[in-house]
Amino acid sequence: MFTGIVAGTGILWRKRGVDGGMAFDLEAGFAFPDPEEGESVAINGVCLTAYSIKGQRFSVDVSPETLKRSTLGGLGAGASVNMERALRLSDRLGGHIVSGHVDCVAMVRERRPMGAFTIFSFALPEQWDRYLVEKGSVTIDGVSLTVNACSSGQFDVSIIPQTLHSTTLGLLKNGSRVNIEVDIIGKYVEKLLLPQPSQIHGAAEGKISSAFLAEHGFF
Repeated sequence: MFTGIVAGTGILWRKRGVDGGMAFDLEAGFAFPDPEEGESVAINGVCLTAYSIKGQRFSVDVSPETLKRSTLGGLGAGASVNMERALRLSDRLGGHIVSGHVDCVAMVRERRPMGAFTIFSFALPEQWDRYLVEKGSVTIDGVSLTVNACSSGQFDVSIIPQTLHSTTLGLLKNGSRVNIEVDIIGKYVEKLLLPQPSQIHGAAEGKISSAFLAEHGFF
């Protein structure tokens, strides 16, 4: 698990094909104390497993599913990436709970200044916009941000100068593609509330369903 508070940026200095997937060789641009082989590291918001750790350099494998679901496959050697090591129970939870499992890719529709701040408007697949709420949380390329406004197939965020300068978000321009992870809580709540196929005859099977609740006067 992660918080979306990016520790710093790093460099993808080599990528190579591995049995349908890819392997990335990366270098963190910040101290990497007490590394553990096999620990989780979020790269542009994607949870990956680090190995062959030597100082600030390490490698990760990227599966075909991850390449299909995220923007990682489009990165070239020399690309700058956001990095965050996994959350420890003793850490401050400065952002929100982030799993590092990317839901979809969004595109920058507009970037505009607002005083010292920068407003980004993003377009995303409409099946994911129901998980975005005004003043709720969203993860963009691994960065925990607050949704300013949202509507069908799009949303806005406001970036403070510190975040713009210390992450790769400052490199974004119109048309740039980014990894999106919606708030995990919303997905679990939806899953629990939606009736499941096995619950059509909930009372007969000893399970609670919307039909069962209606029959017994709860609706």
